[in-house]
This record gives sequence, structure tokens and C-alpha cells, in this order.
Amino acid sequence: MSARDVYVLDGLRTPRGKASPRGALASLSALTLARAVLAGLRERAPALPTLAEDVILGCATQVDGQGTNLARTAVLLEGFGDHVPGVTINRFCASGIDAVNFGAAKILAGQAGLVIAGGVESISSVPMFADRGPLYTDPAVMSQIGTVHMGISADFVATREGFSRGELDAYALRTRAKARAAHSAGRGRASIVAPRRADGQSACDRDELLSFAPTADELAALPPAFLELGEQGQDAVILGRNRGVSRVEHRHTRASSPPLADAAAMLVLSDRETAARCGLRARARIVRAASVAVDPVVMLTAGQLAAERVLALEGLAPSDVSVFEFAEAFSALSLKFQRDFGLDDERLNPNGGTLALGHAFGATGAILLINAIDELERIGGRFAVAAVSGAAGLGVATLIERVES
Repeated sequence: MSARDVYVLDGLRTPRGKASPRGALASLSALTLARAVLAGLRERAPALPTLAEDVILGCATQVDGQGTNLARTAVLLEGFGDHVPGVTINRFCASGIDAVNFGAAKILAGQAGLVIAGGVESISSVPMFADRGPLYTDPAVMSQIGTVHMGISADFVATREGFSRGELDAYALRTRAKARAAHSAGRGRASIVAPRRADGQSACDRDELLSFAPTADELAALPPAFLELGEQGQDAVILGRNRGVSRVEHRHTRASSPPLADAAAMLVLSDRETAARCGLRARARIVRAASVAVDPVVMLTAGQLAAERVLALEGLAPSDVSVFEFAEAFSALSLKFQRDFGLDDERLNPNGGTLALGHAFGATGAILLINAIDELERIGGRFAVAAVSGAAGLGVATLIERVES
């Protein structure tokens, strides 16, 4: 262990609840979800409130119940003490993974010894676009940038890369099968903390969307999800920027698109000296991180580019990596990632991905990192990469290395 390395000592997340008024976590605010994770981490390491020097949370829609610096509010309410700061950041869907990278950077710079970092999102209570930002509400801004819905971009990628409707559906079936198998085997259960309702009862102790298990025939019968949006003018926007195809074939359905979820997830990051005082062992080392950007119209390829960047920076090939946790922003992007990196199903989202289990915006990247650490420990692997694409062409990735006990 090097004095200048950053280690992950622990990681906890809530289950992912379906983002719906009837979802298991819908009655719980983002603040409640964040507090549940902080409380769970403190229970496992009582010294955390004394040692923590910052809490960094990612959140993609910072308004209403997710406004006014949710990280600082959660720290104060959860009794971590007035001395612990908190900051909430927004890199859209990549907010949670970048919060971890920002925390690691603070430790590397000598500005902190221990940071808690991750993300939270309650889409049930604060829906997507509720912040009414100019990227998606100001016609002049949207026209200049070429703003389109993420699903339109995904359909464009499927068309350009030649992925058929059948291939998209087959990927959606595979990731759901992996998720159900992992749940049945109890994988990752130790990293889940069940948040409680006001009456003290557990709100949910498993990823709620596991219950959606369509057959191949049921998937084939689903209509395209984004055809109407395309016909309303969004196809024209994307084709005006990308003339490599003559039309956008709308092949994604709601089953090959990521369902929305509510969740919170955080990791405890530390330098070597502080790790020894915390009472937790180092589980992984943060090796490299990258934040990149691509054409905001073909936005969802940035996560793959970020993964390529961290490997190149470290001089690694995809074959050197035991686990890739890639946020499944639609089947086409996952198929492209799998094809370009030459991955079998055992190395890409081996326990199922966001298509199966839900996308919780700000929390997703932190969940992927927790999953990656758990999986490295299960299989005895060395390296893992977590990567997330976000709106407006943003992508973030983190390379980690398992620390042997």
C-alpha cells in the first residue's frame, strides 16, 4: 500500500426501487435514502463521523427535495457533526461515479484523508427534467446544441452500428437472466442497506425491478418506444448532425431501455494512514479515472470512450480486466461496448445491469463501483472498470484494483 494511493474501504447502497408512485421507495425522499446509507456505513465503522473530511454526492436533478446541497443536509441530520462538509455535484447520469473520482482526487492532492462519496436520486419524487434547465426546455439552446432524447440517440447508434431489433431484445433478456441468477445466489447482498419508512418498517430489501421478467415472445411484441418522438422532429435533428445514415430505425422498446429507479449509494475512500484508524480494511484501490465528452447528439458513446481512456492511461488492454460494469444506457450501447472490447457475458455486467435493475441517475455510478468490488472479491479478479454515459455527451469511468486481504 502506497501513501499516495486512494483506497475503497467500504461501500453500501439501498435497493433500487421502481421510479413510480407505486414504487417500493416512492414514499421515501432522496434525503431519507442518503441518510440510510450514511447510517449503515457509520454502523459498520463508528469512527466515520470523526474521520470523514467531506461527503460528496452526485445528483442529476437538484431541485425541490433534491435541492439546497443534499449532501450537507444529510450529514447534519445524520449526526456526522458540524465539522463534516458536504457538496452535491451534477454530471447528469455520471454524477455518482464522478463524485467518487472527485473524492479520490481530494485525497490524492492531500486535501483530505477520508471522504465519503457516491450519489442519490429519487425519481419518484423529483422526476427527470423537473429542474427545467435550458438544455431541455429552452428552444434556442436546444436548437443550437441539437438536443434530442436519449432514446433517439440510442436508436441512431443501433441503426449506425447495424444492431437488429432481435439483437437488442436478446441482450435485454440476457442481462435480466444474469440479474435473477445473481439474486438467487445472494450475490452483493452484504452491500445493501434497507431504508426504513416512518413507521420503522423496512421499505424494500431487494432490487424491485427483478420482478419484471418478460419472455422473448413478450419482448418481440413490444412496440418501438421512441418512434413518435422521432416523427415529431427529433429524427431530423440527429440526421442533420450525422449524415452517415439516411434514416433512424426505431428498434429500442421499453424493455431494451433502462427503467428508472430510486436509490442511493456511497463508498468510503481513504488514504493509507487514515484507513488504519478507521477500523475497515482496504478492499480496492482507485487506479485511474477519466471524464470525457463527445458529440452531444450522439451522446451515449462517451461512457465507452471514458473506459477506453482509463485503460490507455494505465497501459492495460481489455483482456487485463476481470470485470466491466457498464451502465446499460439502452441495449445498443451495451452491445457496442461488448463487441468493441471483445467481452463475453461473464465479464460484462456479470450480475445484470441497469436494463434489468434500474437506472437511478446520480446513484448509478456508485452502485456500479460497489458491484465491481463485490464481484472482484467473489471471483478473485484483479482489475475492474466502471463506466457511465450521461446526457449532452458526457462519459466517466473509473479503474479499480482489488486489494488482497
